[in-house]
Amino acid sequence: MADKIRLGFVGANVNSTWSSQSHFPALLASPDVELTAVCTTRPDSAEEARQHFGAKLAFHDFESMASSPEIDAVAVVVRVPAHYGPTKAAIDAGKHVYTEWPLGRNTAEAEELSALARAKGVQTVCGLQSRVSPALLYIKELIETGYVGEVLSCHVTTMRDGALERPSSRTWQRDINLGANTLTIANGHVIDALQFVLGNFKRVSCMVTTQVKQIYETDTKQFVDVTAPDNVRVSGELERGAAASVHVGAVPWAGAGFRMEIYGREGTIVTTGSVSSQRGEMLRVQGTQGTQELEDLSIPERFVYVPDDFPRGDPFNVGQMYTLFAEAIRTGENRLPTFDTAVELHRFLDTIKSASDKGTELTVG
Repeated sequence: MADKIRLGFVGANVNSTWSSQSHFPALLASPDVELTAVCTTRPDSAEEARQHFGAKLAFHDFESMASSPEIDAVAVVVRVPAHYGPTKAAIDAGKHVYTEWPLGRNTAEAEELSALARAKGVQTVCGLQSRVSPALLYIKELIETGYVGEVLSCHVTTMRDGALERPSSRTWQRDINLGANTLTIANGHVIDALQFVLGNFKRVSCMVTTQVKQIYETDTKQFVDVTAPDNVRVSGELERGAAASVHVGAVPWAGAGFRMEIYGREGTIVTTGSVSSQRGEMLRVQGTQGTQELEDLSIPERFVYVPDDFPRGDPFNVGQMYTLFAEAIRTGENRLPTFDTAVELHRFLDTIKSASDKGTELTVG
């Protein structure tokens, strides 16, 4: 294997939003992973990406890329409904694979991919970037070492932008069956962050609703129906006994971002960010022990896995993921959220939706 992990990237269009904001800057700055091959759906866009990013190889067929002996691993960063095909092709070819969250458009797809990866013995990563946030890693350590004592309750909110109008190319997420909406993406990341820090839910009552039932398409000049949820409220008890509540919503104007409050017998921790838990900004962490005044807590450098000059913002946590992905491939020790982790979260989101549909409290698991 080469010194750097040789990565093939599915979804390498130079105009893609999330990849351009996060993955490409992270890969170009990574000391551990090389962007060796790019794959799009057309030969011209693949060649454009190859030249733009300085990759060695260009493909317009993900199965051909996955089978190439010149790559060690594959990243799948495309729309959620298209995750399954290239992820399966990578696993079938014996390649290690990093697929963005959600792993599949539904739990069945995620379960199949996870089982196949275990059978093939490849390293997997699902893009639940909250788990490599230095702030959340630090908070998890503080909780485990008793900073707040027994955790009594936790409240988490995330309010993200949700435009009432947009071009038709950006309205596909309105269909709940495509698996890319507030319940699965924004709420999935927030729930994962909470459970990563404090442990899993034991029982829940939930409301999953669609507050904005139509979106106006600015190019077609028509309103289109929305079936995907835009607000998720979860209230319940964690396995360790703490009361917990979550509200994640897509709102038209001035979303307040991310806030997690953890209250214990001996102290309190609050962390905030302008967007969400998984994005690469450095979250602010505040705490107090035995007083009513919060103070800023400095995040230790040991939770930063990328070089000092690594790009901040959206590339940061993605870069953290790639560093640990390379470590997992080289050593066999995987400290990242795997496809098995993703399956557990998919199943819990099903429980949240079921509890809402039935209007009753449900036991988890």
